[in-house]
Amino acid sequence: MHHRVQSAESGYDAWLRYQALPGPVAEADMQALGDSVTLLGGPGVPGSSEVLRAARDELSRGMRGMLGRVPRRGVPEALPSAGFASDLPADGFRLKTVRQGSARYTVVAGGTERGILYGVFALLRMIALEQPVDSLDETEVPYAPIRWVNHWDNLDGSIERGYGGRSIFWNNGHARAELSRVSDYGRLLASIGVNACSINNVNADPGILAAEMLPEIARIAAAFRPWGVRVAISVDFGSPQTLGKLDTFDPLDPRVARWWSAKVDELYRAVPDLAGIIMKADSEGRVGPSAYGRTHADAANVVARALKPHGGLLFYRGFVYDHQMDWRNPKNDRARAADDNFRPLDGKFEPNAVVEIKNGPIDFQVREPASPLFGTLEKTNQAIELQITQEYLGQARHTVFLAPMWKEVLDFDLRAKGSASTTPVKSLAAGKVFGRPVGGFVGVANVGLSDNWFGNQLSQANLYTFGRLAWNPDLSAREISQEWTRLTFGPDPTVNSVVNEIQLSSWKTYENYTGPLGLQTLTDITGNHYGVNVEASERNGWGQWHNADAHGVGMDRSVKSGTGFAGQYRAEVAKMYESLNSTAASTPDELLLFFHHVPYTYRLHSGQTVIQSLYDSHYEGAEAAGNYVRQWRKLQGLIDERRYQEVLAQLEYQAGQAEVWRDAVVNWFLKTSGVTDEKGRAGKHPGRVEAESMQLEGYTPVPVNPWEAASGGMAVSCAIARCAARFVFNGSGPGREGSPGRHEVRIRYFDQNNGTARFRLLVNGELLDQWVASDRLPTQKIDGTSSSLRIVTGVALRPGDEIRIEGSPDGGESAALDYIEIQ
Repeated sequence: MHHRVQSAESGYDAWLRYQALPGPVAEADMQALGDSVTLLGGPGVPGSSEVLRAARDELSRGMRGMLGRVPRRGVPEALPSAGFASDLPADGFRLKTVRQGSARYTVVAGGTERGILYGVFALLRMIALEQPVDSLDETEVPYAPIRWVNHWDNLDGSIERGYGGRSIFWNNGHARAELSRVSDYGRLLASIGVNACSINNVNADPGILAAEMLPEIARIAAAFRPWGVRVAISVDFGSPQTLGKLDTFDPLDPRVARWWSAKVDELYRAVPDLAGIIMKADSEGRVGPSAYGRTHADAANVVARALKPHGGLLFYRGFVYDHQMDWRNPKNDRARAADDNFRPLDGKFEPNAVVEIKNGPIDFQVREPASPLFGTLEKTNQAIELQITQEYLGQARHTVFLAPMWKEVLDFDLRAKGSASTTPVKSLAAGKVFGRPVGGFVGVANVGLSDNWFGNQLSQANLYTFGRLAWNPDLSAREISQEWTRLTFGPDPTVNSVVNEIQLSSWKTYENYTGPLGLQTLTDITGNHYGVNVEASERNGWGQWHNADAHGVGMDRSVKSGTGFAGQYRAEVAKMYESLNSTAASTPDELLLFFHHVPYTYRLHSGQTVIQSLYDSHYEGAEAAGNYVRQWRKLQGLIDERRYQEVLAQLEYQAGQAEVWRDAVVNWFLKTSGVTDEKGRAGKHPGRVEAESMQLEGYTPVPVNPWEAASGGMAVSCAIARCAARFVFNGSGPGREGSPGRHEVRIRYFDQNNGTARFRLLVNGELLDQWVASDRLPTQKIDGTSSSLRIVTGVALRPGDEIRIEGSPDGGESAALDYIEIQ
């Protein structure tokens, strides 16, 4: 069977493409669905509503797209409505094939109108995946009541940690005039069971609560409402003072409590189904209860009480720490902060308050242990916060499929009820262990106006994954990847094999070339959180330290000799993380340097030394990223050309950046440790010619900061209209043996975002290639973030040929060069 390949797709439809199925499959499905597809609701579900109309329209849209026609809809008189949905809990659904004599019906029943909508999407997903629908008898209930996405959109239309373009909600201080894209996003969220969305930054502008903004929030809520997605907003804790003009925002002051109560009443008059409020306080410069000597419970409760009459939830972020810690004090540890702050407050929060806890104790790093706070809070509602947008994980310029990472945390057993208990993080977050009334999953999504929502076609899989895991965290990473790939790219087996291979290995690949062994992501944490900067996390108050020096590496978080963080876990888990030996019950290798400071020669469970493992992983990671490009090229013609070319360009860019990371981290540890790479790779680059060693015409050598972000720590920069760097090819290098042949010329240059420089490659005066440095990378500096790679293949070179690069600066961009490599 062959499915038609679309000539061009933007990715806007994501996994809801509803591509036409082959004729025999479509006809078989039509027969299997029977005389009608019937939507039934449980007691209290209205016969007609916006959500039910959306469900009916979606059913028609999906079946018309995939099957070519729509089965008759409605409730046959002979079909009893009772019994199909009466026992379904909120948002649950049932898919059932019913036979009555010669008649055959397919029933989609829901405990709520949202449940019916979710059932429709589930049925359409089964059809799209070509799963049998002839004998349906399936019931699904969401694992947790909270399945929210958070957005960090600012009212001016910018997005903090958003990599898919400007806000779909806001522009120039107002809700966008045209909100159809919000409705389309609501459709995507509903298809994966997400039931609420916060629409502004947790670093909240107090203006969100101004009277004139409430109709704007109501317009956004109206765009979401047909899809069962309720709106939430983030608020600034200091609003009673900054917006309300009180002389205080003390949560125990009765005037402050009255202000919050009146403001929340006003909010609900504008948006009666508002899901709730999110608040970040006493964190990263945000005002909080400490200004008055009050607790986080005091801060949460004053707003939670105002929300209680309306049925709204208050989410209080557990991301509270001192970002001005003294790095010289070896007992200071940012990882301890959440537990230290919230453990004493367990049981002091209102029943409609939820502490929102990041998956790890630091900040969305490439690998962290599960936060111990999930096991600490026994009497307080909690939700796990997962970051869909890839703040420290390549910012959607790198493909990093997050399902394996999230599964590792969700499945981790914190032994919260003792050594004999089984209490994985997923059950603690969902409120299933200690009988808390609410709990669940929150994902930081940050879609934008880009055609494919995320700025990376493959990054769409992370939003899909979040929704599927929030609905059913027992799904495997492979199951989710296979679903998403099939829905997004169609059924071709080669496509599915390649995409799944890339996705399922991508987290480990990214970890390998950034920060393995629990080092965290060795990125520019004091800057853009993107480019490599090994020392950015040292000697400052932000607390993401790795403590690497000439003798060893890693953060000692043991109770015996370190910060004591390991002791925040229950005894059995604490014992594992405390232990530094070669037994199976000791700290796993992948988190070794998160919990322990060890010599570079320390041997892992694998038998490798730490330093050799660091070398090997970075070379393995860069090689794997390069292989993604080779694998993807197999798919030309098997998927539409636009998405093929967009993903190819992204993977080529990622492969080039992986080499920057590899060389930077390897060279830094080689210089710092003084221990050589036993495989002879670190610090050696056959075929590479440094720009500063070439014959320069107008170019000036400049040091690069950090030094490891450029080969040799230097680049050349141009300050005139046009500069050139040239050298004579000598034909030497592995496998060349001085003979002529076809070569790959790799030009490493810097693409700053404050101009549009131009480059030309010439051999013996003949122009071979020219390009414009027009990417928009998050830096104006010559560093690892702006480091870019141009590859010219099939270049005929003989010894004695002159290779020349010409650069023309523009604006603040200096047409800087790092090196040329001949392969």
